[in-house]
Amino acid sequence: MRNTCLKILVLLLLFHCQPIQNVKEKSYDLVIYGGTSAGIIAAVQAARMDHTAIIVVPEDRIGGAMSGGLGWSDIGEEETIGGLSLEFFKRVYQYYQQDSAWKFQAAADYKPYGNHVILESGIMWTFEPEVAKRIFEQMLSEEKDKIEIVYNERIDLKAGVIKENNVITSIKTESGKEYKGKYFIDASYEADLMAQAGVSYHVGRESSSTYNEELAGVLGPTIDVRQPKHLFGAGISPYDSAGNLLPGIQDVPMGNPGDGDHKIQAYNFRACLTTATENQIPIPKPENYDPLNYELLYRYIKKKDLKSIHDVITISPMPNYKTDINDGGHGSPFSTDYNGMNWDFPEGDYATRECIWTEHYNFTVGLFYFLGHDSRLPEEMRNEMLKYGLPKDEYTQYGNWTPQLYIRETRRMLGKHILTQQDCQDDVSKPQSIGMASYGPDSHHVQRIVYENGEVVNEGNFLEPHKAYEIPMGVIMPKEEECSNLLVPVCVSSSHIAFGSIRMEPVFMIMGQAAATIACLSQDNKMPLHQLKYEVVQNQLLKDKQKLKLKEVY
Repeated sequence: MRNTCLKILVLLLLFHCQPIQNVKEKSYDLVIYGGTSAGIIAAVQAARMDHTAIIVVPEDRIGGAMSGGLGWSDIGEEETIGGLSLEFFKRVYQYYQQDSAWKFQAAADYKPYGNHVILESGIMWTFEPEVAKRIFEQMLSEEKDKIEIVYNERIDLKAGVIKENNVITSIKTESGKEYKGKYFIDASYEADLMAQAGVSYHVGRESSSTYNEELAGVLGPTIDVRQPKHLFGAGISPYDSAGNLLPGIQDVPMGNPGDGDHKIQAYNFRACLTTATENQIPIPKPENYDPLNYELLYRYIKKKDLKSIHDVITISPMPNYKTDINDGGHGSPFSTDYNGMNWDFPEGDYATRECIWTEHYNFTVGLFYFLGHDSRLPEEMRNEMLKYGLPKDEYTQYGNWTPQLYIRETRRMLGKHILTQQDCQDDVSKPQSIGMASYGPDSHHVQRIVYENGEVVNEGNFLEPHKAYEIPMGVIMPKEEECSNLLVPVCVSSSHIAFGSIRMEPVFMIMGQAAATIACLSQDNKMPLHQLKYEVVQNQLLKDKQKLKLKEVY
């Protein structure tokens, strides 16, 4: 595995060798770290409020998960989405009104299901990865007089933040460049800026007693019968012929129900594949492909007599015969999530994270290859998988595979207000709302183990019903004594349970807009952000069409 990781690490380092834009020695009103959807929206909001902003992008591509394959938006209740977040989806609709947008498929033939169809109100919730990237670039270019962008600048993980008392004065990247600003936003999925700034945070699951949350801590394998992906079932051995655990099963204790731990929910790739033969490249066989990695899945398929790849993976339709492939299938406990293989990611250095990326890539591409080529599988399943290939017109500089791992959770700030399960389900109204969220608390599995009865089980998954709630301003603000000029709209102040709800990309954009609004208003009013009157923030957000209160939309 080490040799493979080193080979892919070389390829990834090549991605970071793009020309770097020169940045003048100056101070910005707002320094944004992370080219995610939240970071982009924060910059656009700052520019529209007549402030300068720079986005320091660790990679050479913007958009995060939104341009990285997550085209089937987790919107919850669409009525709660407003401001620049809603503007993005309206721009998606406008893009697909062009005849030229439908390169491989007639617009009339695009018929996904549910409320992700083109709406009469001029909103479209689904989109191709390159389209998302193009729209973000368009929004930024419209404000080019106020916004600068630098690529391939990763924060120095040892001395990346320069502070005076509780005030950040600048951030420093691995290349030695320094970016000075009045206010800072950590819009990354990893929260390295936040951590370097000395802000308190948590990694892993809290115990059920920490915030009195019913779903917190270790769940056990059978807590929620609504989630069939927990159990492989009796008769499926977890061992190979030599008596060793099969790959993908962790040889660790499950933990006691209700106890906290350091483990985090699984990552995967939101894979963009296509069935359009004229736009298709065959899925490659990974260099280190080993069918033993999918032996557990084979045993499950055989035991359940499965015939379709839809029984294993969730395939959501995108325009132009493309997909957003996600974990799950029809309740399959083995899918694209690489359970338990990301625990070192949140606190890992760049080499550790890139190795985890590589392992997830090999696992996922190997899974697709297995489904299409393993002769033990039903012929109809193999033929169905072979209809899919990599799209020629996506990720062209990355071998047509997304460079963005779907990072569902890393660090979570311990800030001014810690969002909990109660905030998402019971105490849904807040006196200082900066927007709304509505997706039900949702965690993918945390681990795959052998349970005490000898069965293979997944543990950690839950999905609660959707319910709209107001987001309190304090969830994006550190404690003032720790840092007085930083806002965090992605790795927000939240329990593991509540983060499972608020972690959706449309909401990251909502919080990114709010973060920039607070930073700009603090400068305009010459008032520290922790002392800024909420009414000032509220008025600006309402002016900018953000939806703040439940009564406004229901």
